Amino acid sequence: MAEPDSKLDIYLANRQALVDYVAPIVGGQAQAEDVVQDAWLRFDARDTRPVQRPVAYLYRIVRNLALDLTRRLHSDKYQPGGAELLETLVAATPSPEHQLYHQDELSQLEDALAELPERTRIAFEMHRLGGCTLQQVANHLGISVGLAHSLVRTALTHCAERLGEGDE
Repeated sequence: MAEPDSKLDIYLANRQALVDYVAPIVGGQAQAEDVVQDAWLRFDARDTRPVQRPVAYLYRIVRNLALDLTRRLHSDKYQPGGAELLETLVAATPSPEHQLYHQDELSQLEDALAELPERTRIAFEMHRLGGCTLQQVANHLGISVGLAHSLVRTALTHCAERLGEGDE
């Protein structure tokens, strides 16, 4: 059988095969018809340069459109109305005012820690900031676990008092 010459002849000769090809991808005959119709519009709108294998090119257009449709449908099913919902979400980052407030608090905490004796500061930083156990703090500083606990409690009380002074 002779190869059809015009784009329309190629499309009409392969239309049903294209629909059958794409129906399982998009999940139905009606969606497949829409995809094939869109493929025809793209195929017909292509510039006048000849295509080496027009049928293969048409199949590629259909396949790409089907995959795009499937992705779009999947994302819509995943969260219907997702775009509208996204617009109502509050930003996860703090406002500039909150950032400034927390920077100020952090600066006050650094100042409070700098006022502590070195051993007390080290015990606090190891336990509260470094996640070390009181036993690890005691071993590192060469002191008893009870004294390590007392140093951490002293540092914590001192820092809480210093941070509380800024609220007045």
